[in-house]
Amino acid sequence: MREINLNLLTEKIRYACIYANRTLPDDLITRIKKFSALETSQPASGVMKCLEDNLKAAEEMCLPICQDTGMAVIFADVGQDVHFTGGSFEDAVNEGVRQGYTEGLLRKSIVSDPLRRVNTNDNTPCVLHTRIVPGDKVRITVAPKGFGSENMSRLKMFTPSASANDIIDFVVDTARVAGSNPCPPMVIGVGIGGDFEMCALLAKKALCRNVSSPNPDDFYVGMESEMLEKVNLLNIGPQGFGGKSTALAVNIEAYPTHIAGLPVAVNIGCHVTRHYSFEI
Repeated sequence: MREINLNLLTEKIRYACIYANRTLPDDLITRIKKFSALETSQPASGVMKCLEDNLKAAEEMCLPICQDTGMAVIFADVGQDVHFTGGSFEDAVNEGVRQGYTEGLLRKSIVSDPLRRVNTNDNTPCVLHTRIVPGDKVRITVAPKGFGSENMSRLKMFTPSASANDIIDFVVDTARVAGSNPCPPMVIGVGIGGDFEMCALLAKKALCRNVSSPNPDDFYVGMESEMLEKVNLLNIGPQGFGGKSTALAVNIEAYPTHIAGLPVAVNIGCHVTRHYSFEI
């Protein structure tokens, strides 16, 4: 049994919240540069150049990439041979978020009740997904999620008779309806299978996958490629100004489901689909 003091977890999450809001993963920066080079119209290429300049300025000036520093979504894979000391795991995670958003001068966007709308003033609570896994390590992914893109997400309970093409059409239509609202070029996470809430979780996890790492199943690789191609034919373009760069990537995650169902969720991420992972 390995003991981990929760003060260490709090400190790591504090740092991760700040870092993730200032620096995009390398694979996404590379993808932005790649799509920027493909644009031929002045408005589209100009917008993409501005996005690149913004990424560079955020890193150099230690400022958030986007003013919407998001709701903190945290995935925690906890080894079953780990014993935490020093308090409550969930409290320690939220304390890390509180410190990160306060000390990092990040915008605090969380309200304590969805209808009464009183700001908590420290961006807590986070959305925490915890999974028990083999081993004595803890792997954390911190994914700040802005709501301009989150609000454009959709979920549909297909019947089992639906085809892959039906799902592709649904994803493409979701991007079409979203238009410029999610600050394209988007990253699109697609969850297929499970049940109502599981497919949404899969879609969220898909947004945290390296955009240069396709699904391990060639069947879904083909669907990812077709979805990306068709979304980019919509001509929504960077920030809605038209062009070839409506989406940077489409990532699919799949899970077994019931014989009577076929749930599909589409979680839209903006061009700054932020996430940062660490291991203790």
